[in-house]
Amino acid sequence: MYKKVAIFLQMIKFEHTVFALPFAFMGALIGNVAIHQQLPSWAQIGWVLLAMFGARSAAMGLNRLIDRVSDAKNPRTSNRAIPAGLLQIGEVLLFILASFAMLFLAAFMLDPLAFKLLPIAVIMLVAYSYTKRFTWLCHVVLGLTIALAPLGAWAAVTGVVDWTAIVFFITITFWIAGFDIIYSCQDVDFDRKEGLYSIPVRFGVAKSLKIARVFHIITALGFIALLLMTNLGGWYIAGMVIAYLILFYEHYIVSPDDLSRLQTAFFTMNGVLSIVVFSFTLIDLVVRYY
Repeated sequence: MYKKVAIFLQMIKFEHTVFALPFAFMGALIGNVAIHQQLPSWAQIGWVLLAMFGARSAAMGLNRLIDRVSDAKNPRTSNRAIPAGLLQIGEVLLFILASFAMLFLAAFMLDPLAFKLLPIAVIMLVAYSYTKRFTWLCHVVLGLTIALAPLGAWAAVTGVVDWTAIVFFITITFWIAGFDIIYSCQDVDFDRKEGLYSIPVRFGVAKSLKIARVFHIITALGFIALLLMTNLGGWYIAGMVIAYLILFYEHYIVSPDDLSRLQTAFFTMNGVLSIVVFSFTLIDLVVRYY
């Protein structure tokens, strides 16, 4: 039993939750303070957590199911649960349905607007895995999909989606898309061979890293816009400065001729960035509203 649970957690890359979950909490925090001038309740945070777990588990299960054939051909992914025979297709389908059930229950218990927006989330979660079969903009689609987490959390605790929420959504979209471009550079040869689409396949590794830098400059500007559109203060600014340093270091350690530290740039740095920005924003808001 425990071994099977561990295999499912490995399949959905549970540790990668640190990318989106802190920003989902951040969306709930900033949104509720901006609209209702108070922090969200513990119950709201709990339902947001369940929604995030359900959405992300469903998305990763779908991705592993849809990509199982290409994963089996790629030496980097051939040991994943489905191509390795550790999980059967029927088991993964049940896991996906259970994950969507968690997402739907959490959205129902939050604001009606969150429940009304569910079809958009489900379409994006299902469609993303197919985009690399026909467009090199798949990284942006991934960014749009994952950025629904903070946008959805914002809507779930406030019942509205305003321009500040949209700016936050765009900021996270380009952050995700930027580091996904960097990550996909390692698969450029395999993707070309299999006829898959990506920005590295379309433009080459060198230009792709430059495009990722532009995306992360947009992210940096988005953090500033968020500061100007809200009552966030000194603690948020401190977290934002650290985030800038992390983004600079992330791009500094990878180059077209040396992708050996790509995992550090992708996982470690981005995980640290999301936790840092969330933590400093939390302190900023708790100091004034708790």
